[in-house]
Order: sequence, then C-alpha cells, then structure tokens
Amino acid sequence: MADRKQTGPATSLVIGGTGLVGGFIVEQHVRRGERPFALSRKEGSGSDNVQWFRGDLEKPETLKFPEFSTLYCTADAVLLSKRLPQLLNPSLTRVVAFSSTSVMTKRDTEVPEEREMIGRLAGAEQAIGELCEARGIGWTILRPTLIYAEGRDTNITPLSRLIRRFGFMPLVGGGAGLRQPVHAEDLAIAAVAAGDRPAATNKFYSLPGPDTVTYREMIGRIFDGMRIPRRMVHVPPLLWRAGFVLVKPLFPGANVAMGLRMMKDMTFDATPAKKDLGWNPRPFKPDFVGEAR
Repeated sequence: MADRKQTGPATSLVIGGTGLVGGFIVEQHVRRGERPFALSRKEGSGSDNVQWFRGDLEKPETLKFPEFSTLYCTADAVLLSKRLPQLLNPSLTRVVAFSSTSVMTKRDTEVPEEREMIGRLAGAEQAIGELCEARGIGWTILRPTLIYAEGRDTNITPLSRLIRRFGFMPLVGGGAGLRQPVHAEDLAIAAVAAGDRPAATNKFYSLPGPDTVTYREMIGRIFDGMRIPRRMVHVPPLLWRAGFVLVKPLFPGANVAMGLRMMKDMTFDATPAKKDLGWNPRPFKPDFVGEAR
C-alpha cells in the first residue's frame, strides 16, 4: 500500500451509525475521546460527541462530508462498492467494511435468490478491495457469523420471540449443525482494531463467536436466557420439506433452505483475527430478561 499523507483531522466516518454494529462503532470512538462522523438514513442522537449526517448510500447526492481518514461501513457492502468512488477523499487511508460468512456458507444454496445475493456480495468484496488498492488505501473486510444483541438483532432475537409466542422450537434434523453466535459490540471492537492495526491491511477476517455449539444448544441457550424450560421438537427433513407450505405463515421470511441449514455446520477459524485484531469476543450466554444489551 502506498503511503498517503493525512491532510485533515484524524476523523472517522461510520456508515450505518444508528444500526446495530454501527452504533457500537460510534460508541467505541466516543469512548476514545474522538468525535466521529456518522451517516444514517434516520436522525441520530443529539450527542455533541458525534457529528451526524443524514443520508443514504442509495442517494448519492446526500453523500457529502468533510474529509475523514477512516471509513467504517456496516451497511450493504454491495451498495458501498457502488458508492465508494464518491466517498474517497485525500485524507482517506483505511476502509473497514462488513460482509458476511454467508459468502461461504450459502454458495451451494438451493434458493436461486440467495445464490444471486451471494454472487453480488462476493463481487462487491472484490470491487472494494480492488478500488482501495488502486488508490493506495488499506482495506479490511470483516465477515461475522450470527450477529446478536438481545432485543435488537435480526438473528437470535426473532427466535426468542417465536419461542415466547409458541412455547417451543422446531428443529429440523434435530438441529445438529454447528454455530458460533457473536455479539454486535464485539464486532465493533474488532472493526476499530482493524482500522488501527497495520497487520489487518488488505485482508479478510472471519469473526465467529468463541462458543461452537449445535443449533440445538444455541436454541437451548436462548430458552435459558428467557428463564423458561427448554422445549424443542425434532422435525425430520422430509417432513419439513413436505409441510413447509403449511408452517410458513408461522415463520415469516423463512424458506425451506433455512430449516435444512439447521443440520449444516457453519463454523469458521478465528485464529487470524485473534493474531491481528486481538479478537476476544464474549461467550454466547444471551440474557433476554428485560432484553438487556
């Protein structure tokens, strides 16, 4: 990577500043005594420690900022790849973007829409890296596993609400597939470390949680976090396929493949992230009493 001189203040821009991980990234910078820029489609908090910009990656005319040195993006990497040329400035030296381990786990999905989405995401990762390297800007792409933050995420929290509604959880094939849930705040800590550390330049990192558990055990810990007895029902894969059309109204947004993936291992090696980023996430022990952070 070519050296680039800092011509303005050492300021960071967080795209997705009111989102789950983005909000934690903003907090990390504020705790360090910095005043980051933050972009969001909705109004941010009135904190004097953050300079908020209202805008959208889908609306290029809203992407106007003073110079900044580090860009963090927790929004759609596909959109970032399209808008990154517009976000470049003479002071920019680092780009830290979030993608997903789905790039690897869903490559063989039977759902055409998922295959198309994964193809776009993989192409976006490549485009971000190529543009940054062409401009002498260091890049890091982070691929988290199942992200959670009690009461706020779209992975673990919806499962807790299904459990609360029905009192049990169906597990296709017994839920033997392995998972590594990871807390959103730990991802923010890793993102800031990636922006700070030269060792993370021009690299991809998988960011799994520290606990490798079966899908069944993951669901069991959600029950535990709700302080209710574990109640899980084994569903044979053939029955899931045949009967999915009947249960789909109970699982909005789900598809047949989602259930079948309960049997598939989705685990990743955290060794590179531990070495370069000091990756040390919290154990998976969700607490849904009051849906605490």
